[in-house]
Amino acid sequence: MGVTSSLSRRVSEHREGRGSEFAYEHGALRLVYAEHHANPEDAIAHEKRIKHWRRAWKIALIERSNPDWNDLYGTTHLD
Repeated sequence: MGVTSSLSRRVSEHREGRGSEFAYEHGALRLVYAEHHANPEDAIAHEKRIKHWRRAWKIALIERSNPDWNDLYGTTHLD
């Protein structure tokens, strides 16, 4: 999870081992879910809410839009 102004740059950083220590340590290198928000404040508030959710709720959120957990990087306009 995270908030960025350039999702494509952020995903590239993660894949190069520079974006997040958590992603690097756990091999979280696929983009399976993303949301666009009109302003950073809304994005940060939503991220904080989701971080408190149960794991099952987070999985359900992903599976509603990406049931096969496909890597979305390069398949859609990210920025």
